[in-house]
Amino acid sequence: MKNYVFFLIFSLFCCCQRQHKVFKCPPCNLPCDKLEFKSEGSCPNCKMVLQEVDVFKKKELTLNELYLETGSGAFEVSGGFKKEQKTITVHYHKPKSFTVDSKILLVVPGAGRNGDSYRDAWVPESEKYGFLVLSLEYSKEDYPFEQYHLCGLIDKIEIESAITAIEGTNMIKLQEDDFNLGTILKKENWIFDDFDRVFDIAVKVTNSNQKYYSIFGHSAGGQILHRFALFGESHKVNHIFAANSGFFTTADFNTSFPFGIKNTPMTKFNLENAFKKRLIVIAGELDNQDENRGTLLRSPTVDQQGTHRLARAIFFYETAKAEADKDMLEFNWQLEVIPEVGHDHKAIGNAIAHYLKN
Repeated sequence: MKNYVFFLIFSLFCCCQRQHKVFKCPPCNLPCDKLEFKSEGSCPNCKMVLQEVDVFKKKELTLNELYLETGSGAFEVSGGFKKEQKTITVHYHKPKSFTVDSKILLVVPGAGRNGDSYRDAWVPESEKYGFLVLSLEYSKEDYPFEQYHLCGLIDKIEIESAITAIEGTNMIKLQEDDFNLGTILKKENWIFDDFDRVFDIAVKVTNSNQKYYSIFGHSAGGQILHRFALFGESHKVNHIFAANSGFFTTADFNTSFPFGIKNTPMTKFNLENAFKKRLIVIAGELDNQDENRGTLLRSPTVDQQGTHRLARAIFFYETAKAEADKDMLEFNWQLEVIPEVGHDHKAIGNAIAHYLKN
């Protein structure tokens, strides 16, 4: 009887704990990043829509899970090279109609690293088309800006003293003369091998017949994935969907990284192989000068790409196509502008889910 009462009290306590909600604005590199709110709405400072933070989420994760049950859940895998003691949380959704022949989609979240809500945004499409969703969550502590947005291509970045917020906007101004980028690292340090590794784990535990996966990233995730198309090496990825990137690493040997490929290991041969990949560069039609969600970097060099995300996506694609056309290279990249959509990963996902039909 005592054990039963204890269990009942403990269960009620856990339920109460889960009902405790905290809301924060998506990361915008402004002081309001540290603020917490008790109800949903918009941040009074940056005006971005507040996101719910599950303060007890980490306690509820399933560690080293070897079987993916139908529905939504999470498991953890070890980090990559020199990060074996760190973990990457994988939020998954396995649809009711899942079979060993179902397609697999990996998802890379934006700067908020909110892998759970990115997973949740794909649940309706997962159930409709029957594909498995694996949304990767990298913690900010283990994977700061240079290791997430810039994919671990550089060893260290000193940017805090070089940026200032433009008051009343979602823009951050970069003083390029004060920007210390660090040095380019060898490819084993790059984030890209994680994608094949997570895919291989999912194939093994679901007995999947899939040999290839597709991968979707939005905002910071879009930055990661267009760099994956440029620098990554994978024979298992099919479609690479890079959506609403804040800025790009262009196919330009005259501009230094991270805005171009000068001073990187990229060669003409590497670029030729990159152009053969199935990269779909995606931008919302309304992710333009009127969009105030997310953080937008501004500087003389990056503004050559355009002054908003839509313009920068078009510039990135057209620069690459011109480079391919100049040398008469095979070019499999696409540009897709989604009508009447702004900086909204869920709406973008809805628009491209047809690629994942079984």
